[in-house]
Amino acid sequence: MANKLLSEMGLPKSIANIFTARNLITAKDVLSLTEFELMELLDVDLAVVASAVAHISEITCPPYQTALSLLEQRVQNERMAGHLPTCLKGLDNALCGGIPFGVVTELVGPAGIGKTQFCLKLSLLASLPSSYGGLDGSVIYIDTESKFSSRRMIEIGYNSFPEAFHAEGMAQEMAGRILVLRPTSLSEFTDSLQKIRVSLFQHGVKLLIIDSMAALLAGEGVQGPQRQHSLGWHISFIKSVAEFSRIPIVVTNQVRSQSRDEISHYSFQGIHWAHAVSIRLVFESRSGQRFIKLAKSSLSPPLAFPFNITSSGISLLNDDGVEMPGPDIHTIHCQGHSSIITVGSEMMH
Repeated sequence: MANKLLSEMGLPKSIANIFTARNLITAKDVLSLTEFELMELLDVDLAVVASAVAHISEITCPPYQTALSLLEQRVQNERMAGHLPTCLKGLDNALCGGIPFGVVTELVGPAGIGKTQFCLKLSLLASLPSSYGGLDGSVIYIDTESKFSSRRMIEIGYNSFPEAFHAEGMAQEMAGRILVLRPTSLSEFTDSLQKIRVSLFQHGVKLLIIDSMAALLAGEGVQGPQRQHSLGWHISFIKSVAEFSRIPIVVTNQVRSQSRDEISHYSFQGIHWAHAVSIRLVFESRSGQRFIKLAKSSLSPPLAFPFNITSSGISLLNDDGVEMPGPDIHTIHCQGHSSIITVGSEMMH
């Protein structure tokens, strides 16, 4: 807008001619000078200059927006962007359709709680033909801890979508659509990411899963603030891939605890990562019951859903969820342990 021509701004002909005579052609030419400099250059009164500058500024500068209007616009964009349904009715309702396209969704919780089970089901849903409610695409699954099980995925498929998976050759076709990468170091992970951007379009990729992010650094012996520094490029790249490709990206991270008396800690920390994540689902277990908690979302209040793991994957015990305001939504329980995530300041412990 700064390069907009003054001749297109509807200025009074008298002042427009003076601007032209002084070789002031665009809005930028005028707004780069002070009103007193313009008075001297144009040889006109301050009132004339002030009126012209105000007119040019009003046309050139974008209209202001309130914080509320920006939030409403963001929510509307996320609603319209598309979603990958999880087939968990209550969670899909809370997320207005499922895992949103174009953003990073994080699953965080202790080992063995069900994060990988959730990812296996998502992989099936992304690769399933559209006639069965899937996205009919390919999946890139970056498996840093060798937890991916094709046998378990097929079991989930047979029990969740029996009509589809009993069709001849369907199981093999689904398995063939999921590309599993197993980087064993940070440098191999970097190489994998650099190849992904091209693969997204060549192979019709509809979902990227990284299970898990922090595990890469555990093997490198990287601790504390160095974690974020080491993965700074990767975090930015993953976020840009989500926005550029408009596919859902799901990343898992673990809470680890070393003893019953020690508070467990969220193993992947930092403001850079926190700001890259749009949706955070916390997986926890308290008093023998597992929960999925919707801890971060611009579309939903904080909710907790009890769940079990069955032969068909994760199954919610009810679809209503329990609203959980306050710090408890950010507290991760793992068989008697707690890990506090203070999302308000986006710092995790």
